[in-house]
Amino acid sequence: MILYLHFGPQPEPAYLQLLTMLGEFTPVTQALPPDAALADVSGSVRYFDRDAAGLAALIRMRAAAVLDVDVTVGIAPNPLLAQLAAHRGAPGAIRTVPDAPEAVAAFLTGLPAAALPGVGPATARTLASYGLSTADQIAATPLLTLQRLLGATAGRRLHQRAAGIDPTRVTPGAPPRTFSAEHRFVRDELDPGRQHDALTHLAERLGTRLRGERQACTSLVLSVQYADRSTTTRSRALPEPTAHSPRLRAAAHALHMALGLQRARVRGITLRAEGLCDAGTASLQLTFGPDDDKSRRIEAAADRARARFGPGAVRPASTAGMP
Repeated sequence: MILYLHFGPQPEPAYLQLLTMLGEFTPVTQALPPDAALADVSGSVRYFDRDAAGLAALIRMRAAAVLDVDVTVGIAPNPLLAQLAAHRGAPGAIRTVPDAPEAVAAFLTGLPAAALPGVGPATARTLASYGLSTADQIAATPLLTLQRLLGATAGRRLHQRAAGIDPTRVTPGAPPRTFSAEHRFVRDELDPGRQHDALTHLAERLGTRLRGERQACTSLVLSVQYADRSTTTRSRALPEPTAHSPRLRAAAHALHMALGLQRARVRGITLRAEGLCDAGTASLQLTFGPDDDKSRRIEAAADRARARFGPGAVRPASTAGMP
């Protein structure tokens, strides 16, 4: 059985501690930074003389006692179902999908289409316009129909996910080094302009941190959490490694625009820089014009001001008042 463990937003050191603790129960763990992990406990149940739910309870107790973290755990035959189980309901619980076709079908019946990975608000609206609002309705739809609506690859992937099919395996390995920044709105935010401003702030924070540690990133990942606790995640590879805030900001805004969140109730936004590399060794295209050169000099001056007077010393006017 597979465990999907959601830790909630954690500082990077605490997240690494949680992964180390998880490794004490099974070596087959996969980091899903910045706030989750997968664990295959098929080989651990006999060693610990506990079933998957018993191991999950032990992990939750250890995380609460040692790190004061309330872990949400989903248990299922594959990573997709385990993730869906973890996110279906309030945080801080253990939810299990038994390894039986009828149990999987019952779990997916009535599950909102938006809860399936890869289904953002725009795709959900397209599906709803054809009367497809739940996972079981999508699974019962002919594959060719979905492919006509969404495209060949996206239609096939959604058809499998709606039926609870996930061929992926838990892949052990060291967690990729990432930097992330999160903004939680005081109340569910409907205004795309305020979401845009929050992303600007997050891109500035990431850029400042990357430059401060002489790192550059090769991709950005945007995660948007909605009022119903569902989450949409999108990533974009950058043309070249960068720590330049305007480029990070442009990529983040492009990801946000592609989601089509005109009327979505957004609770929080997380922006993550991935594929980090040494900024000094990153290959860059030497195409800087006068404007680009000027913006980099301004950025360097702003970094010096932040280093001397604190991170809030210089920031875009649109982000004033944000933490």
